[in-house]
Amino acid sequence: MSQYLLAIDQGTTSSRAIVFSALGLPVASAQQEFKQYFPRDGWVEHDGEEIWLTTLKVCREAIRQSGLNVAEIAAIGITNQRETTLVWDACSGAPIHPAIVWQDRRTADYCAELKAAGHEARVAARTGLLIDPYFSATKLRWILDNVPGARERAERGELRFGTVDSFLLWRLTGGRVHRTDASNASRTLLFDIHRQQWDDELLALFDIPRSLLPEVLDCAAEFGVTREDLLGAAIPVLGMAGDQQAALIGQTCFRPGMVKSTYGTGCFMIQNTGSQPVVSKNRLLTTVGYRLNGQVTYAVEGSIFVAGAAVQWLRDGIKLISHARDTEALAAQTGDACGVYLVPAFTGLGAPYWDPKARGAIFGLTRDTGIKEIVTAGLQSVCYQTRDLLEAMCQDGATAPSALRVDGGMVENNWLMQFLADILGVPVERPEVTETTALGVAYLAGLHLGLYADLDQIARLWHRQKRFSPRMADGHREKLYAGWLDAVQRVRSGT
Repeated sequence: MSQYLLAIDQGTTSSRAIVFSALGLPVASAQQEFKQYFPRDGWVEHDGEEIWLTTLKVCREAIRQSGLNVAEIAAIGITNQRETTLVWDACSGAPIHPAIVWQDRRTADYCAELKAAGHEARVAARTGLLIDPYFSATKLRWILDNVPGARERAERGELRFGTVDSFLLWRLTGGRVHRTDASNASRTLLFDIHRQQWDDELLALFDIPRSLLPEVLDCAAEFGVTREDLLGAAIPVLGMAGDQQAALIGQTCFRPGMVKSTYGTGCFMIQNTGSQPVVSKNRLLTTVGYRLNGQVTYAVEGSIFVAGAAVQWLRDGIKLISHARDTEALAAQTGDACGVYLVPAFTGLGAPYWDPKARGAIFGLTRDTGIKEIVTAGLQSVCYQTRDLLEAMCQDGATAPSALRVDGGMVENNWLMQFLADILGVPVERPEVTETTALGVAYLAGLHLGLYADLDQIARLWHRQKRFSPRMADGHREKLYAGWLDAVQRVRSGT
């Protein structure tokens, strides 16, 4: 049996493909950024065709760089930016509207109407989610109501809806397969996470025709086979999970109570809660961690909308830095008490606030504030937001983790990881392979293929590269965090 797996990691700002060995080690990778569109305040869109073309390009490039014969790629796993919503023509596969990105806030007023009408408790009981523009259902409804003829075409069965995983699978299989996995389905506001099926009452509430929806499979399953002409061979797609659930698997957080935090465009902390869903009293989300052999492992999640995107804004938006890597040296010069707080509520605030109308701000500016202080505040904002999530989990009754496993592009920044450990008061562990989102779906594909006997075998592949232990005095930690809480309160809508 071939020992190599191709992971497609289609993210918010780039498409990436990584070839992994059966030991979970990267052999080759390719990545390409694509354009972000901001047509109005709070709107965020992607070009679906660009998502597809960049994905195909990086897959071909990763295979080429690996030096392998394409026949040596045993299976593919797909992970994706979750909640981002696409609707496409069932015959041509062409999107009928730009992809509406998970960060998009255009349906905030509609969500407020639904909450005012008393629907949130029922929706939360079935989906584990809150009514918020973040999730797919209101984006899908917006497309059906605002693209001329879309609703009529949907009613006739001429259109398909999917998150990015479904769209890529459709394209990879030449339109033969319309499927998703339970983790992605659980982020739509349309999926009953207890009965593990699309919910007719929720479809009626959001006015969504059932014909649009993909079939929901386990995270490790026979999703389909790629067209031979795309990659040079017909390769089975055997693993699929939303990016944060994929990172949970890549970090091998298979025991209840284990926690990981991923730092990409946004930041997402997920705690494995086992076979029973846990309802948060602090506005965290109950979600599907993964589903294998029909058995669901649930998780509690806190979602931060802006993490790496804050550094991207510092680089591209206000041009304070040339490269993301410059932030580490600037922060090291500044120290942790610069007195400046940057609240990156560019598209509202996520957990635990869920305030879609909040907007970003910088506080504490003085005459001697310069570039390095603002950049440092941008890094610190990621850590403060993580503390918000950990506080909410602990208030829900969770025990503070013995260590927080971290991953994503930002965790290569040693200053950031040390400040994270300091502000949390919890050790932070960085694995040898930090691209755990891609690794997670490679593991899923390998699990279904039989490369791995079970999750225990996968767990033994995890290795720590570095541990950051807290060294900040308690009083200083709490003073810094209190300043953050004050800054957040100032940007909240209605305050």
